[in-house]
Amino acid sequence: MECIHEILEELSTPYEGDVLATIIHVEGSAYRKEGSAMLFKGNGQQIGLLSAGCLETDLSYRVAETRENKIPQIIMYDMSAEDDLSWGNGAGCNGIVTVLLEPIDECLFNLLYKLKLNLLNRQRVTMMKILSRDNYEVKTMLKVDENTYFGNYDDQEFGKLKDVLTEFHSENQKSGVRSIEAIGNEIYVHSYNPKPRLFVFGAGKDAIPLVKLASNVGFYVTVTDWRDDLCSEQYFPNADQIVVGFPNEIMPNLQLAASDSVIIITHQFQKDKEILNQLLNINLKYLGVLGGKRRIQLLLNGKKVEFKINSPAGLPIGAEGPEEIAISIIAELIQTQRIKREPRNEE
Repeated sequence: MECIHEILEELSTPYEGDVLATIIHVEGSAYRKEGSAMLFKGNGQQIGLLSAGCLETDLSYRVAETRENKIPQIIMYDMSAEDDLSWGNGAGCNGIVTVLLEPIDECLFNLLYKLKLNLLNRQRVTMMKILSRDNYEVKTMLKVDENTYFGNYDDQEFGKLKDVLTEFHSENQKSGVRSIEAIGNEIYVHSYNPKPRLFVFGAGKDAIPLVKLASNVGFYVTVTDWRDDLCSEQYFPNADQIVVGFPNEIMPNLQLAASDSVIIITHQFQKDKEILNQLLNINLKYLGVLGGKRRIQLLLNGKKVEFKINSPAGLPIGAEGPEEIAISIIAELIQTQRIKREPRNEE
């Protein structure tokens, strides 16, 4: 998932010499794509990753320049060549990567803070940066909805910028750099999405590695169980939310949405049955249940459903034990996040 969430958590003040590095354009293949970001903190700490280690050393020197000069830089790395004097040098990426470095001053810090708040409020945000290579200036505009914009643009520029940004926001186009005649400069555009939510029903021992791994790869994880001796921070320190209660009590308050994923892992047939039947009228991104097809039929009492229930949950990699099964489930969740979902048949 995107590193921006981890980066936003690490921001504290605009006066610590932090520099934000963002991939704004890729030609060919590369380890990370447009929109990938990395934070170089003033204390030397690095959050996120832009490559498999090919660029970070040189970027750290460029970051020092950016921090000292207090102006943005646009740097291009050609990874396609294979000689010892170029950036290819056996990296295996064979692409050209363009990186924008921005010192996090008070203005950018405030914009990132607003971005963080909107993402926490489950709002998708589209960002547009106007790149002026002549005077090293970067203007930023962000759109949340029809009535919510923020950025460091001039009022007289708002009209043209709004029209361009609205087009990208509504169509959710691919991230990257484009030339826009109406603006007279290149722009970089990228849409940020809230963390995908994963709800884990069941707090047994096999849920522990699942929750930890899901959190590590970028899910907002909620664990719920009616057994308070199992469903606690002691066992699930990586969970974003812990909800104790019986399914019929807590289900209405969870407000599950079409972008959410659910894993049912209580290991109690009647509880699994109760949870599954309450989910049948909710259009989910992913629904996984431990156990085979026969068990699913018993849980459904023979009911036919018009959407996919992943059972057994996880990719078929021959997984055994809680850790391996957790890996197979997370792999399937990531796969589901990356592909477009077929619309549910409503007939």
